[in-house]
Amino acid sequence: MRILKVVAALSALPAVSAWGSLGHVTVATIATHLVSNTTEAYFQGLLNNHGPAYLSSIATWADGYKYSKGGHFTGVFHFIDAKDDPPNYCGVDYDRDCKASGCVVSAIQNYTSRVMDMELPIWERIMAAKFVVHFVGDIHQPLHTENVARGGNGIHVKFNGRKWNLHHVWDSTIAEELNGGYHHNPYPAAAKWAAELAEEIESGKYEDMKDEWLKGLDFSSPKDTAMVWATQSNTYVCSHVMPEGPHEIIGQDLAGEYYEAAAPVVEKLIASAGYRLAKWLDLITDSIQSSRMKTDAEEAQMEL
Repeated sequence: MRILKVVAALSALPAVSAWGSLGHVTVATIATHLVSNTTEAYFQGLLNNHGPAYLSSIATWADGYKYSKGGHFTGVFHFIDAKDDPPNYCGVDYDRDCKASGCVVSAIQNYTSRVMDMELPIWERIMAAKFVVHFVGDIHQPLHTENVARGGNGIHVKFNGRKWNLHHVWDSTIAEELNGGYHHNPYPAAAKWAAELAEEIESGKYEDMKDEWLKGLDFSSPKDTAMVWATQSNTYVCSHVMPEGPHEIIGQDLAGEYYEAAAPVVEKLIASAGYRLAKWLDLITDSIQSSRMKTDAEEAQMEL
């Protein structure tokens, strides 16, 4: 019944054109299936959206905001440029790779803190929540953790004869191919895919991976947690994104064997991003609730 409500709600949302919209909406929708009831109620209230699409409806907001006059500074927050040497060596180093103006790792740390900062105006905490939902998705895309050719944007390839860049293939094309091709409105496809992946996480092929996905998750250090996620995503740059190197992939049509190897990776990364996002939002909610209870207890003690 809950799945049907999510599908109906997402079908009614407007189409979006942000890069990777299908993937981002799917990650957020997976999280709605897996968060606790307390988390669902809290974020529905914070975002002033009490329907099942309360997370998925904001999943791509950050992609549009970075092109606005006021949001241009957030562009660097969507990635971390690992200055490694695929396929010979893949690895992310925070001090080396995170720009002075920020990166996806520092952004997850910063906006997680801002969601929980009750001294901030509500609109700033809402914005922070939108960033957290989006950036947890971004950090699971391997080319959002890679410096070569601007994260693959400068590597021209093909897919079924159509010209793309490598970043777009990993952002959108593979996920769309997995779900029947391009969708002008990605929400119905995302709802269906998310429901399937949530089931696989709870009792299917990903059930045994859940504990592994939570290794390295340390809510006391969002930066360290995000670095674990970035490092894991980056390993796929060597193994699947550019297995023969950045120069050898130029001009290749990636719809054959390359797609067959990459598609399961994309699906697993989206599933793990949705699961981790759910757990992260649960931890945010638990921290806020604990802080409120402590404050209430202190105020009650003062009144005695």
